[in-house]
Amino acid sequence: MRNLVVGVVVGLVIGVVLGSAIVAPRLKLPAHKTFSQEQDTNITKPASRFVSAPRSKRKPAPVHWRMASAYASQMPQMGEQAQRLDNSIRHLSDGVFRLKMYEPGTLVPSNQMVDAVRSQAIDAAFAAPSFWAHKNPAFHLFSAIPFGPSAQEYLSWIFDGGGREIMDELYNHQGLHGLVCGIIASEGSGWFRDPIESLEAFKALRIGMGGLGGLVVQQVGAKTMNLNEGDVFVALKKVMIDGAEASQPAVDMDLGLHEIARHYYFPGWHQPATLLHLIVNGDAWLNLPKSRRAQIDAACASNVAYGLAVGEARQFNALREFTKHGVRIHTWSPDILLPLEKAWTKIRVELGKGNQDFKRVWDSLTKFREEYAIWREISAGTPMQN
Repeated sequence: MRNLVVGVVVGLVIGVVLGSAIVAPRLKLPAHKTFSQEQDTNITKPASRFVSAPRSKRKPAPVHWRMASAYASQMPQMGEQAQRLDNSIRHLSDGVFRLKMYEPGTLVPSNQMVDAVRSQAIDAAFAAPSFWAHKNPAFHLFSAIPFGPSAQEYLSWIFDGGGREIMDELYNHQGLHGLVCGIIASEGSGWFRDPIESLEAFKALRIGMGGLGGLVVQQVGAKTMNLNEGDVFVALKKVMIDGAEASQPAVDMDLGLHEIARHYYFPGWHQPATLLHLIVNGDAWLNLPKSRRAQIDAACASNVAYGLAVGEARQFNALREFTKHGVRIHTWSPDILLPLEKAWTKIRVELGKGNQDFKRVWDSLTKFREEYAIWREISAGTPMQN
C-alpha cells in the first residue's frame, strides 16, 4: 500500500512537469493574449517608444534667388502669377528658399533676361518665351500660336503629347532649364479707335502687336509696333498707333485702354492661349536638391491651374464694365480673318524651312492636334469629320 501511494505521488509530479514543459507550450496561441497579459505588456513598455526624437531647431541657411519678371507685380494675371510664384515657393520651402520677384527692368532689360540667366548674372526669369525667341524661333511655338490650340489642348500637348521633351532639348542647348509656370487663356485681338470694315482698312493701320501675330499682320500689309503691355496706353494716347492688342479683358480694363479706344475685337486669333515660363540656369538647376526642384515644379503647376481658373472667371465682368463705358465689342469679319489665317500658313512654312527646330516642334504639335481633334469633337458633341 505504501508503495502504491508513493507511486501515485511520483506520477502526479512527473505529469505536472511534463505538462508544463511539453504540453502547455503547444496549447499556447501567441496571436491571442489574455486581458491580464495585455495589461502587463502595456505596463512594461518603455515610454520612449511612444515619444518622437526631438527635432533640431536649427533651419538650413536661407537661399535667395533673384527672378526678373517681364510683367509688373500690379498687372493682373501676368504680374500676379509672377508674384504668386514668389510667394508659393517661399511657403513651400518654409522660408528657406526664396525666388524673389523683381519688377521689369530692375535687374536687366526684359529682352536681355535670357542672357543674364545663362551667364548667372541673375538666377531666374519669368516671361512668355517670345522674349527669347530671337535665340531660336522655335521658342515662339511654346509662347503663343496664331490660330493655335486652346489652353487645355496646348497643355495636353506640352505635358503628355511630346512637347515637353522637345522644349527641354531647346532649353538645354541654351544652357537653361525651363518650366511652364503660368498661362493666359484667349486674349482680345485689339483695341481700335474706329471700326474696321474691310481688309483694305485693316492694311492701312498701324497696330501694336509683336510675336508671331505681329508677323502675320505685317504679311497682310499693316504696319506694326512691338510694345509691352504697359506701353500700349501711352502709344494709343500719343496716336503713335491706330490700334493694339494687350491681353485679356480683365487685364485691358486695368490698363485703361477703353478710355482711348472704343472698339474691341475678338477672337484673339493671334493668341488663343499664352504660356508663361520660368527659366533658370541649367547648372544651377541640377545643383539644387531634388526636394527643392520638386517645390519649384509644384509651385509652377499650381500657377498654371490658377492662371486657367482666373483667366476664365474674370473676363465676363470686365466685358460688362466695358459696355457700361460705351465700348463696342466686335467679332472679325471672315473677309479679314481668313486672309490673316492664310498669311499665318505662309509664315509658319517659311519659318519651318529656315529652322529645323521650328519644323520639328510644329510637326509634333500638328500630329498631336490631328489625333486630339477626334476627342475634341466627340467630347463637345459635334459630329466627326470624314
